[in-house]
Parts: sequence; structure tokens; C-alpha cells
Amino acid sequence: MFAPITHDQQGQLLNTNADTIAQEIAKGMSNLYDVELIYAFEKSGVLLNADDDSSVIPEINPSYYQELKEKKKIFAGMIPKLDNAFAALKSGVKKVIVGRAENLNQLTEGKSGTAIINE
Repeated sequence: MFAPITHDQQGQLLNTNADTIAQEIAKGMSNLYDVELIYAFEKSGVLLNADDDSSVIPEINPSYYQELKEKKKIFAGMIPKLDNAFAALKSGVKKVIVGRAENLNQLTEGKSGTAIINE
């Protein structure tokens, strides 16, 4: 875990997008290691219905992601999270999972959350 705090070179601390920082760290490490990136947050995964926590989409590839965006099923903060997930995969990260922080063990075992894939 890490805190995505950066600065503006003038003494002002900034709360930088954690998803972007995590993706950049994962990309950098993927040159040396098999890296799995987990975006753990308050939802059970990427949801088909933002108001229904049981509507977890088990797997999303680029074409399905585009379709979900066009249909406005995915919006707001989920778009940069998934953009970062796909960028990580394209840069050598082996696996990206999105899901609830409390389910970390299940996320790492592939039993929970949404798998982001490049296929």
C-alpha cells in the first residue's frame, strides 16, 4: 500500500489519482516481476448497475468496456480506473482485478471482483 501524495514543487501537497499512481508503479515493476494489480475500493467490482452491488461484471475486455461506456453503464470515476487498468495490461502487468478491499484474499484468488483482460 502507498499514499498517492505528490507536490507542486512549491510546497503544496496534492492528492493525486491513486489509480494512476498504482498503474505507473505496476508498469515499472513489470519489467522485473510478474505483477498483478488490484484496485481495491468500496464496491464489489465493476457493476453493471451502479446502485446494485450484486451486479458485478466478472470480466471486462476492451470491446465490452467500450460498449459499456457507450451505453453509459460505466461512468464517472470508474472510467479512469478502467483506463488505467487497460494501460497497465498493455505495459506488461499480468493481471488486473477490481473489487472490494475487504475481499482482498478472494480478489487475489480470482473468486471475487472483476477481472480486466486484454482479449
